Amino acid sequence: MSIDKSLRKGGGLGGQRNVLKRAERMALLQEDGRWTENHGPYNLPKTKYRKLKPGQSGPKRPESAS
Repeated sequence: MSIDKSLRKGGGLGGQRNVLKRAERMALLQEDGRWTENHGPYNLPKTKYRKLKPGQSGPKRPESAS
């Protein structure tokens, strides 16, 4: 017996995620200067994550003068 076409999932896990993983959140917070190594990986502050449409660019981050 085969599965109906409407019940098949196309693409599997290739979809867009709406939640950042802990390592991604720590990297984002580190870029913004809101997290350092001595704080630890738990109880991280919340981060905004905006889902972008194709062809749309993310928020502009100020360039640091080095």
